[in-house]
Amino acid sequence: MNSPYQLLAISGSLRAASSNTTVLQALASLAPAGTTITLYTQLADLPHFNPDWESDDTTLPAVVRALRTQIGQVDGVLISSPEYAHGVPGVLKNALDWLVGSVEFPYKPVALINISPRSVHAHASLVEILTTMSAKLINDPALTIDLPRKGLDMAGMLGEPAIRAALQAALSTFMQALQE
Repeated sequence: MNSPYQLLAISGSLRAASSNTTVLQALASLAPAGTTITLYTQLADLPHFNPDWESDDTTLPAVVRALRTQIGQVDGVLISSPEYAHGVPGVLKNALDWLVGSVEFPYKPVALINISPRSVHAHASLVEILTTMSAKLINDPALTIDLPRKGLDMAGMLGEPAIRAALQAALSTFMQALQE
């Protein structure tokens, strides 16, 4: 990696012990020197999307302005999300709705980290949503990391050689895509 990268990681889960959040934290710990992966922690703070508030900067909620600013300052976005009832969790869809009208998001490189190969509906929905939003979607099999059903903490993920190698491969794939 020739230059430093700033990445934003967004988990589609609000659970305290979320495997999606944990996998993003593990990826952050494996980031190469000079690369920073910051976990977005304000997903639950975003108000319900209301396009009336987008009319000017004075009505746009501060937390939404902050999200858009953060998106504008990073080189890429990593998203890991569970699947609920064959769909995208509402909190993640809400965050994406707030980014639709932004100037910061289009053509931003985005990788979907899928930790359950059985979660095909949410993944397909996210691909459709992000494509519609003009994201530069990085689509590669290395971004699917088959985690065991048992909940692993970050140390467990990093301590399991196969999982650690899969995490490193996913991160390497995304980092290479950023250079293209």
